Amino acid sequence: MEKIPSFNIDHNKLLRGIYVSRKDQVGGDTVTTFDIRIKEPNREPVMDNAALHTLEHLGATYLRNDLQWKDKIIYFGPMGCRTGCYLLLKGDLESSEIVELMKNMFRFIVDYKGEIPGAAAKDCGNYLDQNLDMAAWESRKFLSEVLDVIQDSNLIYP
Repeated sequence: MEKIPSFNIDHNKLLRGIYVSRKDQVGGDTVTTFDIRIKEPNREPVMDNAALHTLEHLGATYLRNDLQWKDKIIYFGPMGCRTGCYLLLKGDLESSEIVELMKNMFRFIVDYKGEIPGAAAKDCGNYLDQNLDMAAWESRKFLSEVLDVIQDSNLIYP
């Protein structure tokens, strides 16, 4: 059986950043899957489940309400390895085209106060597993150390 393309990326060399993971044709449209890599794989601790879950709730809320991008958002959710998230967008896009969107989303998470959207028993299958403080901490770290100083090495797979 052939390995899927994402398993061909050398995760020991992968930096934190925004990468085009794949592009698929769906009907007449291109869907671009982005690897939003918040942690360096195999070199730093992964995100806590509760922090990642909160990041998912807040990120999805922000993206689906962003006036410029909301009609292109297909999916935003965590990677099983807990080192980042996948973002699927309608369109043939490159990583550099969504840097500002990601900066704005992570700033939203850093600044968010109040009840976490969708964090109620009727809305979520694991509503108690949330950590707003840690989601903000992870987002602040990713913003300051990666997004605010982004380089080509954070936008193109090694």
